Amino acid sequence: MPTVSVKRDLLFRALDKEYTDEEFDELCFEFGLELDEITSEKDIILREQGDVKAEGASDVVLYKIDVPANRYDLLCLEGLVRGLQVFKEKIDAPHYRRVPASSGEPQRLIITEETVAVRPHAVAAVLRNITFTPERYESFIELQEKLHQNVCRKRTLVAIGTHDLDTLVGPFTYTAKPPGDILFRPLNQSREFTATELMSLYKTDSHLRHYLHIIEDEPVFPVIYDSNGVVLSMPPIINGDHSKISLNTKNVFIECTATDLTKAKIVLDMVVTMFSEYCEEPFTPRPICLRSEDAESIARLLTRMCLRSEVQGDRIHVEIPPTRSDIIHACDIVEDAAIAYGFNNIVRTTPRTYTIGNQLPMNKLTELLRMDLAAAGFTEALTFALCSQEDIADKLGHNIAEMKAVHIANPKTAEFQVARTTLLPGLLKTVAANRKMPLPLKLFEISDVVLKDETKDVGARNNRRLCAVYYNKSPGFEVIHGLLDRVMQLLDVKPGKREGYHIQAADDATYFPGRCAEIFAHGMSIGHLGVLHPDIISRFELTMPCSALDVDIEPFL
Repeated sequence: MPTVSVKRDLLFRALDKEYTDEEFDELCFEFGLELDEITSEKDIILREQGDVKAEGASDVVLYKIDVPANRYDLLCLEGLVRGLQVFKEKIDAPHYRRVPASSGEPQRLIITEETVAVRPHAVAAVLRNITFTPERYESFIELQEKLHQNVCRKRTLVAIGTHDLDTLVGPFTYTAKPPGDILFRPLNQSREFTATELMSLYKTDSHLRHYLHIIEDEPVFPVIYDSNGVVLSMPPIINGDHSKISLNTKNVFIECTATDLTKAKIVLDMVVTMFSEYCEEPFTPRPICLRSEDAESIARLLTRMCLRSEVQGDRIHVEIPPTRSDIIHACDIVEDAAIAYGFNNIVRTTPRTYTIGNQLPMNKLTELLRMDLAAAGFTEALTFALCSQEDIADKLGHNIAEMKAVHIANPKTAEFQVARTTLLPGLLKTVAANRKMPLPLKLFEISDVVLKDETKDVGARNNRRLCAVYYNKSPGFEVIHGLLDRVMQLLDVKPGKREGYHIQAADDATYFPGRCAEIFAHGMSIGHLGVLHPDIISRFELTMPCSALDVDIEPFL
């Protein structure tokens, strides 16, 4: 959970009320927050850096408050105070609305096609006639940093730039150029640098060096110009010094460049709405409808959570302000109503419906089989649900294009490219990692594999399977066959072609020719058993024969 540090006295002044530490802790709890720590800047430095560094540090009391990860509107003093004031019904929920530019023509941000290669999205807004004080200015900068570390994922998804609009001339152009063609004076520097020189300069900067990797290997770098060719920023690294904001800034141009357009809009909404209270005009909300029985009381509860609500017939009309990007479904609104009502105020009652919780039949069957397989001398393994394409295809003698495998869109490593379609690779890799253990190695796993299924709403389904391997100096086909017979005995399935189970010879690239059998139960194919092909064994870096059993257990429920 993100932690927000606010000065206690400044917070109480904004709330227009003095609280004891215990009272404020209780208020936070009621609102769904947690007062994590009461400290000061001096105490923090003393604890982290020692007495010498702490000399002269501020003794102002700080409240460190944990806020939910999806409540970006509470990451600054303004949003926190606004939320608490509305919750305590001391002020009305703000009504945001967008206003036209005073000149009649809105500012324009032109996005060129060159940005597609590096950071394709950008959104922008203007805060007009804003009044900064030192406290407000500090909070404005801190909010941007909090957003960068949270929803912006350290600027990889979104980067925020704020500029003094009065020093610029629109329209603005967001484009991408080779680093050698970008020349400007960056923030707090005395001369101009090319983008290439800046990348070298900031490699030793304790703050900015962490963001260089985002674009340093790209052939072009993103850059924003005004109509006079003045560089506003080179996102996501640094702003230009020409348009830097100060306490005297009256009109702020805010731009957010991004790889994720939704996140960019959320971030822009947060910055604008948090500080629009210091301007003459705010933004507009988004309306949705929610059915309700006790409409009037729920409307009042939702209004306390900054969700302006009014009853319209048999429905409640709820305005979702830009600050509440966490409201996605009707259940999110119900949760806010419950918070406003107070979970401690919900009367404990006996449910009208008599129900008894029970284990899912599939999980119960799985647990029973696990116990008996262990009793049969096999050791259970638990392997990763994700694996490489090579593990389930090439190493097993199959073609990945012919498999019903679910692929990961953006795998972080070659080891986790697809969801497994069989448990066998995981067990063979486990055997390979334990080759020095005494022989024989007898392993099993009962877990889910994932298969494509167009009939499902998500396009895939889980399938519970049992897989076992026997690794020794001899293949041990009889051991695996005996295990199959034991499993069928436990499932009360008798040998037989019609109502029972039987095996018949089959060809499968994973198994040695003439040493593979397909397993049938109740007239349907449920798996294979046999001796693994020597090529398969060597691909998993094994040197001795190995037999395997792979069975679908879902038909036995």
